Amino acid sequence: MSSWSQALTVSSASAWDEVFTGLHGASCITVPDRRAPWVGHLEWQRSKTYSLALCSGGEEVVDRDARHIRTDPRGTHELLVPLSGSAWVEQGVASGEIGPGVMALCDIDRPLRFAHGPGLRSISLIVSGRHLAARSALAARGPHLLDGDRGLGRVVRQLTTTLHEEREHLSETTFDIACDRLLDLVCLAAEGGTDSAPTGQRATVEAAIRRYVREHACDRDLDVLGIARALGWSARYVQQVLQAAGTTSRDLIRRERLNVARTCLASEGWTTYSIAEIAHASGFGSHASFATAFRAEFGISPREARGGS
Repeated sequence: MSSWSQALTVSSASAWDEVFTGLHGASCITVPDRRAPWVGHLEWQRSKTYSLALCSGGEEVVDRDARHIRTDPRGTHELLVPLSGSAWVEQGVASGEIGPGVMALCDIDRPLRFAHGPGLRSISLIVSGRHLAARSALAARGPHLLDGDRGLGRVVRQLTTTLHEEREHLSETTFDIACDRLLDLVCLAAEGGTDSAPTGQRATVEAAIRRYVREHACDRDLDVLGIARALGWSARYVQQVLQAAGTTSRDLIRRERLNVARTCLASEGWTTYSIAEIAHASGFGSHASFATAFRAEFGISPREARGGS
């Protein structure tokens, strides 16, 4: 088991309080009898971006109120995926029972009550609110109760379960990529199962993508995965936003690199550099591919651009 994957069994309610609040945030936890025997089990996988935790334990009521949130803000949302048993979730004016056929997506920095009997066994996907809102403002405004019995919700439930089962066979990078895909599906389910990118913040997201590409255009290994990872979104979401804007990540990167090269060709500071060196410095792999792309974009060759400066 890797250092970022852990399993723990506790034998007292007090020990469970400490473990539970360490993972989910400061809360008031009430159990029927703190002197009675208690067995709680927790397995979790944690990266810098996501946590995936399986919990099981005795009967309890968890209250996370404004006081707890002020002293221990988390900035996270949780997708609660019951595997067995049932629980009652309340947040704001929304409330409902969740079980193997119903999941809940909640904001951990809003007052929340979570109550369940001794038979609950569930998986929680924990993600930053920033990552969630970047994909879907609607999903981030939850809470949402999601149908896990059919359609997209069932896919979400099965993928969450499989991801937990296979966690020890995944590198941290692969784990994050899988969680990215899972979060995309969660957002689609929260929005009613549409198959297009969330539109609420599309203009803002597009601007951020273009700014990042402009600032890193000369990085030789720049691609859609790198853009998505740096900005905290999934590659699929970045592709959807750019597609809606009439371009692709490859076209955008090439265009920004060409703009950099054209600026260099016209700059006195680059007169001692050959056109091949400027192409390389601008992120192009070869002089020939650069010259072809430059002429297609600007209608003149790089040599002509330099001669006219």
